[in-house]
Amino acid sequence: MDYLDAIILGAIQGFTEFLPVSSSGHLELGKAILGDTSVPEESLLFTVILHFATALSTIVVFRKDIIEIVSGLFKFQWNEETQFITKIVLSMIPAVVIGLLFEKELESFFGGSIAFVGAMLIVTAVLLWFADLAKNTGKPVTFKDSIIIGVAQAIAMLPGISRSGATISTSVLLGNDKSKAARFSFLMVVPLIFGKIAKDLLSGDITTQSTNFGTLSVGFIAAFICGLIACTWMISLVKKSKLRYFSIYCVIVGIIAIVTSLYL
Repeated sequence: MDYLDAIILGAIQGFTEFLPVSSSGHLELGKAILGDTSVPEESLLFTVILHFATALSTIVVFRKDIIEIVSGLFKFQWNEETQFITKIVLSMIPAVVIGLLFEKELESFFGGSIAFVGAMLIVTAVLLWFADLAKNTGKPVTFKDSIIIGVAQAIAMLPGISRSGATISTSVLLGNDKSKAARFSFLMVVPLIFGKIAKDLLSGDITTQSTNFGTLSVGFIAAFICGLIACTWMISLVKKSKLRYFSIYCVIVGIIAIVTSLYL
């Protein structure tokens, strides 16, 4: 992988982690288009670095919210911040369970099957279209909602299903306020990303031998900067009910991926 490829893949990860178009699906498509010949360990390390960059960009964008939540948590009271953390923990359970029990099965979907990615992008498009039609409310995310949203996040572990698209759409369709849905969606994934990074690092499946740290660095920077832009932009788009444009985009890319797979 050269520097240009690293920048392109980093930008793809940074933008698509927050925009509802599936970061994992676009990374798979990007690797297929660029002809990524990295060995699995190197490819996994690069993916981990990109996910760390987007998690860091989330923390930067929501730094005030995170400081407020942590401060409220250490008051050791059943306050709004403690309840929010509890909802985050509940939302993580489905993804953790599915990730641990079906890790090998999930990995099999990341083998370059762009037809599958295309089909899942179309599923994402349908979710976004219906969510965009929903009326905005002032309703916050409830404990029951957090579990259902967590199930949507677990399903979004499939490449092509947008995590942000699935979780925000599910939350909005449950009647939650759109801005609150976006905030919950972006914050709920941070612990999972760091948990997955820790698991990958401790698994021994990642090696740094023969690793080009230059490409890792530019990929990280590209993902971080694009993540900052996309996260801020997405919050504004959700409030303004602009999800249908991403729905159309996902349909177009999904169809192109399916048609392209027939000729590869």
